[in-house]
Amino acid sequence: MVLDLGGSKPGSPGPGEARGRSNRGIWRPGTREQQRTALLYERVVDLVEQIIADQGLGPGDKLPSYTELADRAGVSLITVRRALDELERAGRVRRHQGLGTFVAGPRIVAEPTRAGSLLATLAAGDEPAARLQTRVLGLERGEPSADLSQALRIPRDSQAWRLRRLRLLDGQPAVLETSVIPVALAPELEAMVGRLDGSLYDLLAAEYGLVDSYEEQYLEVLAPTHEEARLLDLPARAQVVRIRGLSADETGLPFDCFEQLYPAHQFVFAFSGSATRQLLPAPGSRDWKVRSQE
Repeated sequence: MVLDLGGSKPGSPGPGEARGRSNRGIWRPGTREQQRTALLYERVVDLVEQIIADQGLGPGDKLPSYTELADRAGVSLITVRRALDELERAGRVRRHQGLGTFVAGPRIVAEPTRAGSLLATLAAGDEPAARLQTRVLGLERGEPSADLSQALRIPRDSQAWRLRRLRLLDGQPAVLETSVIPVALAPELEAMVGRLDGSLYDLLAAEYGLVDSYEEQYLEVLAPTHEEARLLDLPARAQVVRIRGLSADETGLPFDCFEQLYPAHQFVFAFSGSATRQLLPAPGSRDWKVRSQE
Protein backbone atom coordinates (compact mmCIF):
# COMPACT_ATOMS: atom_id res chain seq x y z
CA MET A 1 0.00 0.00 0.00
CA VAL A 2 1.29 3.47 -0.86
CA LEU A 3 -0.03 6.43 1.09
CA ASP A 4 0.27 9.89 -0.51
CA LEU A 5 -0.10 12.59 2.13
CA GLY A 6 0.51 15.63 -0.02
CA GLY A 7 -3.15 16.55 -0.55
CA SER A 8 -5.76 16.07 -3.21
CA LYS A 9 -5.39 16.90 -6.87
CA PRO A 10 -5.52 20.67 -7.53
CA GLY A 11 -9.03 21.69 -8.43
CA SER A 12 -10.74 18.58 -7.01
CA PRO A 13 -13.43 19.00 -4.33
CA GLY A 14 -12.20 18.55 -0.78
CA PRO A 15 -14.01 16.96 2.15
CA GLY A 16 -17.38 18.56 2.76
CA GLU A 17 -17.44 20.44 -0.55
CA ALA A 18 -20.35 19.99 -2.95
CA ARG A 19 -19.55 18.70 -6.40
CA GLY A 20 -20.93 20.75 -9.28
CA ARG A 21 -24.11 19.48 -10.97
CA SER A 22 -26.27 20.87 -13.72
CA ASN A 23 -29.64 20.31 -11.93
CA ARG A 24 -31.55 23.44 -11.07
CA GLY A 25 -32.01 24.23 -7.41
CA ILE A 26 -28.80 22.54 -6.24
CA TRP A 27 -27.39 24.43 -3.24
CA ARG A 28 -23.72 25.38 -3.43
CA PRO A 29 -21.70 26.49 -0.37
CA GLY A 30 -20.16 29.95 -0.20
CA THR A 31 -21.00 33.23 -1.86
CA ARG A 32 -21.08 33.81 -5.61
CA GLU A 33 -17.76 35.62 -5.36
CA GLN A 34 -16.20 32.56 -3.66
CA GLN A 35 -17.60 30.29 -6.38
CA ARG A 36 -16.20 32.58 -9.07
CA THR A 37 -12.77 32.61 -7.38
CA ALA A 38 -12.78 28.81 -7.22
CA LEU A 39 -13.34 28.64 -10.98
CA LEU A 40 -10.69 31.28 -11.68
CA TYR A 41 -7.99 29.63 -9.56
CA GLU A 42 -8.40 26.48 -11.65
CA ARG A 43 -7.52 28.61 -14.66
CA VAL A 44 -4.24 29.57 -12.98
CA VAL A 45 -3.52 25.92 -12.10
CA ASP A 46 -3.99 25.00 -15.76
CA LEU A 47 -1.78 27.91 -16.84
CA VAL A 48 1.07 26.85 -14.54
CA GLU A 49 0.86 23.26 -15.77
CA GLN A 50 0.90 24.52 -19.37
CA ILE A 51 3.97 26.70 -18.72
CA ILE A 52 5.81 23.74 -17.18
CA ALA A 53 4.95 21.51 -20.14
CA ASP A 54 5.53 24.06 -22.94
CA GLN A 55 8.86 25.27 -21.58
CA GLY A 56 10.05 21.82 -20.49
CA LEU A 57 10.64 23.03 -16.92
CA GLY A 58 12.07 20.59 -14.40
CA PRO A 59 12.66 20.49 -10.63
CA GLY A 60 14.25 23.70 -9.38
CA ASP A 61 13.28 25.80 -12.42
CA LYS A 62 11.66 29.13 -11.58
CA LEU A 63 8.09 29.95 -12.55
CA PRO A 64 6.76 33.41 -13.51
CA SER A 65 6.00 35.86 -10.73
CA TYR A 66 2.60 36.31 -9.10
CA THR A 67 2.05 39.49 -11.10
CA GLU A 68 2.93 37.86 -14.42
CA LEU A 69 0.69 34.88 -13.73
CA ALA A 70 -2.15 37.22 -12.75
CA ASP A 71 -1.75 39.24 -15.97
CA ARG A 72 -1.56 36.16 -18.20
CA ALA A 73 -4.56 34.49 -16.57
CA GLY A 74 -6.56 37.68 -16.22
CA VAL A 75 -7.17 37.19 -12.50
CA SER A 76 -6.31 38.86 -9.20
CA LEU A 77 -3.22 38.23 -7.08
CA ILE A 78 -5.47 36.64 -4.47
CA THR A 79 -6.61 34.07 -7.02
CA VAL A 80 -3.00 33.36 -8.02
CA ARG A 81 -2.08 32.81 -4.38
CA ARG A 82 -5.00 30.37 -3.99
CA ALA A 83 -3.86 28.41 -7.05
CA LEU A 84 -0.26 28.21 -5.87
CA ASP A 85 -1.46 27.10 -2.43
CA GLU A 86 -3.20 24.16 -4.10
CA LEU A 87 -0.21 23.35 -6.31
CA GLU A 88 2.13 23.46 -3.32
CA ARG A 89 -0.09 21.17 -1.27
CA ALA A 90 -0.10 18.75 -4.19
CA GLY A 91 3.71 18.80 -4.28
CA ARG A 92 3.84 20.37 -7.76
CA VAL A 93 5.58 23.64 -6.85
CA ARG A 94 7.56 25.05 -3.95
CA ARG A 95 7.69 28.68 -2.88
CA HIS A 96 10.62 30.41 -1.20
CA GLN A 97 9.93 33.78 0.39
CA GLY A 98 11.81 36.55 -1.39
CA LEU A 99 13.01 34.23 -4.17
CA GLY A 100 9.91 33.08 -6.02
CA THR A 101 8.05 29.92 -7.00
CA PHE A 102 9.85 26.86 -8.36
CA VAL A 103 8.92 23.53 -9.88
CA ALA A 104 9.09 20.88 -7.16
CA GLY A 105 10.97 17.63 -7.55
CA PRO A 106 9.22 14.27 -7.58
CA ARG A 107 8.08 12.95 -4.24
CA ILE A 108 10.43 10.60 -2.44
CA VAL A 109 9.18 7.13 -1.62
CA ALA A 110 9.86 6.09 1.98
CA GLU A 111 9.34 2.60 3.39
CA PRO A 112 9.16 3.26 7.14
CA THR A 113 8.35 -0.35 8.05
CA ARG A 114 11.55 -1.59 6.45
CA ALA A 115 14.09 -2.30 9.19
CA GLY A 116 17.43 -0.52 9.25
CA SER A 117 18.82 2.95 8.78
CA LEU A 118 16.90 5.83 7.22
CA LEU A 119 18.95 5.37 4.06
CA ALA A 120 17.69 1.80 3.75
CA THR A 121 14.09 3.02 3.90
CA LEU A 122 14.40 5.60 1.10
CA ALA A 123 13.99 4.93 -2.57
CA ALA A 124 15.64 8.22 -3.44
CA GLY A 125 17.29 7.53 -6.76
CA ASP A 126 20.24 5.67 -8.21
CA GLU A 127 22.74 6.99 -5.67
CA PRO A 128 20.81 7.82 -2.47
CA ALA A 129 23.97 7.60 -0.36
CA ALA A 130 25.43 10.53 -2.28
CA ARG A 131 22.17 12.47 -1.86
CA LEU A 132 21.64 11.90 1.87
CA GLN A 133 23.61 13.97 4.37
CA THR A 134 23.28 14.30 8.14
CA ARG A 135 23.65 17.29 10.42
CA VAL A 136 23.90 16.48 14.14
CA LEU A 137 21.82 19.01 16.08
CA GLY A 138 22.62 17.75 19.56
CA LEU A 139 23.23 14.83 21.91
CA GLU A 140 22.12 15.12 25.53
CA ARG A 141 21.74 12.80 28.46
CA GLY A 142 18.78 12.89 30.80
CA GLU A 143 15.81 11.20 32.41
CA PRO A 144 13.25 9.79 29.95
CA SER A 145 9.53 10.33 30.45
CA ALA A 146 7.39 7.61 32.00
CA ASP A 147 6.04 6.69 28.55
CA LEU A 148 9.52 6.33 27.06
CA SER A 149 10.72 4.32 30.08
CA GLN A 150 7.78 1.97 29.66
CA ALA A 151 8.40 1.51 25.93
CA LEU A 152 12.15 0.93 26.42
CA ARG A 153 11.57 -1.31 29.45
CA ILE A 154 13.97 0.62 31.65
CA PRO A 155 13.55 1.94 35.23
CA ARG A 156 11.88 5.33 35.53
CA ASP A 157 14.96 6.87 37.16
CA SER A 158 17.45 5.55 34.58
CA GLN A 159 19.27 7.67 32.01
CA ALA A 160 18.82 7.90 28.25
CA TRP A 161 20.55 9.59 25.34
CA ARG A 162 18.51 11.99 23.19
CA LEU A 163 20.05 12.43 19.75
CA ARG A 164 18.60 14.97 17.29
CA ARG A 165 19.67 15.04 13.67
CA LEU A 166 18.57 16.80 10.51
CA ARG A 167 18.73 14.67 7.39
CA LEU A 168 19.21 16.47 4.06
CA LEU A 169 18.62 15.25 0.51
CA ASP A 170 20.55 17.12 -2.19
CA GLY A 171 21.40 19.72 0.43
CA GLN A 172 17.76 20.44 1.33
CA PRO A 173 16.18 19.60 4.73
CA ALA A 174 14.17 16.39 4.39
CA VAL A 175 13.76 14.60 7.73
CA LEU A 176 14.05 15.79 11.33
CA GLU A 177 14.99 12.77 13.42
CA THR A 178 15.17 12.14 17.18
CA SER A 179 16.43 8.94 18.81
CA VAL A 180 16.16 8.01 22.50
CA ILE A 181 18.57 5.24 23.55
CA PRO A 182 19.15 3.85 27.06
CA VAL A 183 22.57 4.88 28.36
CA ALA A 184 23.01 1.40 29.82
CA LEU A 185 22.92 -0.09 26.30
CA ALA A 186 25.25 2.49 24.71
CA PRO A 187 27.32 3.91 27.60
CA GLU A 188 30.04 5.62 25.53
CA LEU A 189 27.87 7.17 22.82
CA GLU A 190 28.92 10.69 23.81
CA ALA A 191 32.52 9.85 22.92
CA MET A 192 31.41 8.88 19.41
CA VAL A 193 29.85 12.20 18.41
CA GLY A 194 32.14 12.40 15.40
CA ARG A 195 30.56 9.23 14.03
CA LEU A 196 26.93 10.20 14.57
CA ASP A 197 26.60 11.81 11.15
CA GLY A 198 26.64 8.34 9.62
CA SER A 199 24.26 5.43 10.15
CA LEU A 200 23.27 5.29 13.81
CA TYR A 201 22.12 1.69 13.49
CA ASP A 202 25.38 0.59 11.89
CA LEU A 203 27.21 2.23 14.82
CA LEU A 204 25.00 0.60 17.45
CA ALA A 205 25.40 -2.79 15.78
CA ALA A 206 29.19 -2.53 15.49
CA GLU A 207 29.87 -1.13 18.97
CA TYR A 208 27.13 -2.67 21.11
CA GLY A 209 25.67 -5.57 19.14
CA LEU A 210 22.27 -3.84 18.90
CA VAL A 211 20.83 -5.00 15.57
CA ASP A 212 17.46 -3.68 14.40
CA SER A 213 15.39 -6.83 13.85
CA TYR A 214 11.88 -5.63 14.73
CA GLU A 215 10.03 -2.31 14.68
CA GLU A 216 6.65 -0.88 15.62
CA GLN A 217 5.54 2.52 14.35
CA TYR A 218 2.70 5.03 14.52
CA LEU A 219 2.12 7.55 11.73
CA GLU A 220 0.31 10.86 12.18
CA VAL A 221 -0.20 13.98 10.05
CA LEU A 222 -0.05 17.24 11.98
CA ALA A 223 1.13 20.84 11.95
CA PRO A 224 4.80 21.31 12.91
CA THR A 225 5.99 23.51 15.73
CA HIS A 226 7.66 26.80 14.84
CA GLU A 227 11.09 25.28 15.43
CA GLU A 228 10.33 22.19 13.36
CA ALA A 229 9.04 24.31 10.48
CA ARG A 230 12.21 26.42 10.63
CA LEU A 231 14.56 23.44 10.64
CA LEU A 232 12.72 21.77 7.75
CA ASP A 233 12.39 25.06 5.83
CA LEU A 234 8.64 24.58 5.46
CA PRO A 235 6.23 27.04 3.85
CA ALA A 236 3.36 28.52 5.82
CA ARG A 237 0.53 26.12 6.67
CA ALA A 238 2.59 23.10 5.65
CA GLN A 239 2.01 19.82 7.44
CA VAL A 240 4.41 17.09 8.48
CA VAL A 241 4.15 13.34 8.73
CA ARG A 242 5.31 12.26 12.17
CA ILE A 243 6.44 8.68 12.63
CA ARG A 244 7.07 7.55 16.19
CA GLY A 245 8.51 4.09 16.53
CA LEU A 246 10.47 1.61 18.55
CA SER A 247 13.33 -0.65 17.41
CA ALA A 248 14.19 -3.97 19.10
CA ASP A 249 16.84 -6.62 18.56
CA GLU A 250 16.18 -10.27 17.74
CA THR A 251 15.61 -11.11 21.42
CA GLY A 252 12.89 -8.45 21.67
CA LEU A 253 15.07 -6.00 23.65
CA PRO A 254 13.99 -2.42 22.80
CA PHE A 255 16.95 -0.10 22.26
CA ASP A 256 15.65 2.97 20.40
CA CYS A 257 12.48 5.06 20.59
CA PHE A 258 12.61 7.28 17.55
CA GLU A 259 10.67 10.11 15.98
CA GLN A 260 10.94 11.18 12.34
CA LEU A 261 9.28 14.27 10.85
CA TYR A 262 8.80 14.37 7.08
CA PRO A 263 7.41 17.30 5.04
CA ALA A 264 4.08 15.88 3.84
CA HIS A 265 4.35 17.46 0.39
CA GLN A 266 7.72 15.82 -0.33
CA PHE A 267 7.08 12.17 0.52
CA VAL A 268 4.86 9.20 -0.19
CA PHE A 269 4.95 6.18 2.11
CA ALA A 270 4.88 2.50 1.19
CA PHE A 271 3.74 -0.11 3.71
CA SER A 272 3.54 -3.88 3.88
CA GLY A 273 1.58 -5.68 6.56
CA SER A 274 2.95 -7.79 9.40
CA ALA A 275 1.83 -9.04 12.79
CA THR A 276 2.21 -6.59 15.67
CA ARG A 277 3.28 -7.25 19.24
CA GLN A 278 2.12 -3.87 20.58
CA LEU A 279 5.34 -2.98 22.38
CA LEU A 280 4.95 0.71 21.69
CA PRO A 281 2.18 2.72 23.40
CA ALA A 282 -0.17 4.57 21.07
CA PRO A 283 0.78 8.23 20.49
CA GLY A 284 -2.04 10.59 21.47
CA SER A 285 -0.86 12.66 24.42
CA ARG A 286 2.11 10.43 25.22
CA ASP A 287 5.12 12.20 26.69
CA TRP A 288 8.10 11.83 24.33
CA LYS A 289 10.61 13.98 26.23
CA VAL A 290 13.96 13.43 27.89
CA ARG A 291 14.66 15.81 30.78
CA SER A 292 18.20 17.10 30.63
CA GLN A 293 20.42 16.75 33.67
CA GLU A 294 21.40 20.41 33.44
